[in-house]
Amino acid sequence: MNLLLLIIAFTALGGVLSVLAASVFLLLSEKNRSKILPHGVSFAIGALLAVAFWGLIPHAFEQVPRAEFQNLSGAIMLGLLLFFVLEKLLIWRHCHSGSCEVHVEVEDNSHGHGHGHKSAGTMILIGDGMHNFVDGVLIAAAFLTDVKLGIVTSLAVAAHEIPQEVGDFAILLHSGFSKRKALLYNVLASLSTVVGGVLAYYSLEGLQDSLPYFLAMAASSFIYIAVADLIPSLHKKTDIKTSLQQIALILAGVTLIVSLHGVAHDIQLEGIAEDAHNHQHE
Repeated sequence: MNLLLLIIAFTALGGVLSVLAASVFLLLSEKNRSKILPHGVSFAIGALLAVAFWGLIPHAFEQVPRAEFQNLSGAIMLGLLLFFVLEKLLIWRHCHSGSCEVHVEVEDNSHGHGHGHKSAGTMILIGDGMHNFVDGVLIAAAFLTDVKLGIVTSLAVAAHEIPQEVGDFAILLHSGFSKRKALLYNVLASLSTVVGGVLAYYSLEGLQDSLPYFLAMAASSFIYIAVADLIPSLHKKTDIKTSLQQIALILAGVTLIVSLHGVAHDIQLEGIAEDAHNHQHE
């Protein structure tokens, strides 16, 4: 399949389809949604960390000479700091615990405190659109590096987007949006993933030397999301049963991504062998 079509398909998977999958949770009662969401968060942590450390970082280092190892490591560190600053300034990532200032503002507004009634929901949509655009760029960078890496990267994006989108729906509904408008605006915001992927395809294809650094930034993003945003929300429950469930789901996320990475690698090797065989008979 054409690489551009793959990028479009998998950025849609990571963006639009994750919103549609998350919208199913709107059909559940609030009680059931609150029970299911933490499990999705645990699974997403494992998927994000596996893609970062098993896929993105090794691939990035494979593409640079040893003399650039320190620069690439520095790019990962700077990426972590950058995402911290963006979160501070632009509500770059949303709270998963319901205890941040955005959630407090939403709760206050839901009791009729007027002026900023929809401001929190609007900020969520703007921040989500920006984040999805960058996700599209990162997915495209991964595909331009290696198809199997692109596949597992897009799956990891979808894995962490679904529980996040469920949280987005809750914020939008509390901000005064109807279910229909919350779904519509979330879908529109998710389309920026496809836009980011297509633009990156045309701008990055001729910049192969820059790809390792985009992969480093992707790894920084995934590590930051998992460690700074998702993991702290799991510490609110410390009983043995819940903790064991969290660990099991994190390991399940890691196992799935590692397995998919291996399957995609085998498929790619079969394709290379077939191409070589065909070339010998031409």
